[in-house]
Amino acid sequence: METPEQEAFRDSIGTLTEDGKRAWVFPKQPKGRFYDKRKLVSYILLIMLIASPFIKINGNQFLMFNVLERRFNIFGFPFWPQDFKLFVVSLLIGVVFIALFTVAFGRIFCGWICPQTIFMEMVFRRIEYWIDGDRGKQMRLERQPWNAEKIRKRVLKWFLFLVISFFISNVFLAYLIGGDEVLSYIKEGPTAHFSTLISLLIFTAVFYFVFTWFREQVCIIACPYGRLQGVLLDDKSIIVAYDHKRGEGENGRKKYRKNEDREALGHGDCIDCRQCVHVCPTGIDIRNGTQLECVNCTACIDECDSIMDSIGYPRGLIRYASEEEIEKKESFKFTARLKAYTAVLIVLILVWGGMLFSRNDLEATVLRLPGQLYEHKDNNVISNVFTYKLINKTNDDIEAVSFKLVDYPGELKLVSTTDQFVVPGQGLAEGTLFIEIKQSDLKGDKNELTLEVYSHDRLIETTTVSFLAPRSYK
Repeated sequence: METPEQEAFRDSIGTLTEDGKRAWVFPKQPKGRFYDKRKLVSYILLIMLIASPFIKINGNQFLMFNVLERRFNIFGFPFWPQDFKLFVVSLLIGVVFIALFTVAFGRIFCGWICPQTIFMEMVFRRIEYWIDGDRGKQMRLERQPWNAEKIRKRVLKWFLFLVISFFISNVFLAYLIGGDEVLSYIKEGPTAHFSTLISLLIFTAVFYFVFTWFREQVCIIACPYGRLQGVLLDDKSIIVAYDHKRGEGENGRKKYRKNEDREALGHGDCIDCRQCVHVCPTGIDIRNGTQLECVNCTACIDECDSIMDSIGYPRGLIRYASEEEIEKKESFKFTARLKAYTAVLIVLILVWGGMLFSRNDLEATVLRLPGQLYEHKDNNVISNVFTYKLINKTNDDIEAVSFKLVDYPGELKLVSTTDQFVVPGQGLAEGTLFIEIKQSDLKGDKNELTLEVYSHDRLIETTTVSFLAPRSYK
């Protein structure tokens, strides 16, 4: 059981000094097997992130989130506001997946997949190591006066950070308005799209602020996932953990001395070198246990393994493990909690898949014209006027589109020169139509009518409308 003094680190975040000021983190450059794997994963994800707005599948951008025009492409599938149910189910899938992943593996998403971590650690931080040097050189550079060397390094680093931030802003813009649109803007020049340039500069300033100054505070303060971690984790979750049983022994950790019998003295394998602290990008001491600041980046694992190798001790003092494994030597189990999350996730994926593959290429919305009830015409005919909107979710034009009234005998008239029209690809067609039915054929003052939408002779969509008529008294 830890004493209140040992738990004092939880009273504040590791990047604040005692007087509440920012404690700047100068992490040591990580090296090791996990870091090499993270680099590979990060570069693959970076390529995907940059390329996705410019990749097309069947003419559709691979990923696009055009909020202004309400057009969305996900993995090449086009989505419209009418697909809101699909979007909601997608969000639920994402939430349940994150919950399942966190319960099983902790905050591993943050360390391996999160764009903030990838850009910070694999792009901006590596540039910083290249220009300023490793931890010791960075700290000395920070303390030294503004001489020619410091000015040169700062200006070069800040300039590169600004260029990369502007590049990220352009990629971000491509997700919002489309990759082709961004490329055309670049060809036409900034003066032709001045308002867009202003937006780009604002986004550039945000990214520059985040990666130049705010940095790890995004993960510690701004990101809600760190708080969510505290709710979802349990003693069975696999996390980056310090084996305190092995590291502390009976009499705690102790500095390393060659040829010393540490086991006889009651000391653990931790030699208190603090390299795991120096390499941490969020400035925490992993030996204090699970902390919300830990992003499971594995830098401390690599650093501790290298120290253990240098003194001839076995690796794994810091490793991927659960608290239960460390305390009771029990291996990971697929618990009832994980099974429940998995079952819910599978059901949601099946529902989402069914909704996705059963949706029509054309979405029809027919509504009564606002402010209009009905018109009583000759021969006891009742007329209602409606507006229609047809959305084509494909890239191809849908030709020879027409409406057909079913269930009731009557006449359907379009307010146009022809009874057939074209709905352009990735576009919509709007118009007005009249439905006329004899009152004797109606079943009351409110009647549900079914309208079928055809392309040539092929049924492509079915919708319903409410037809109003005078109330009959018998």
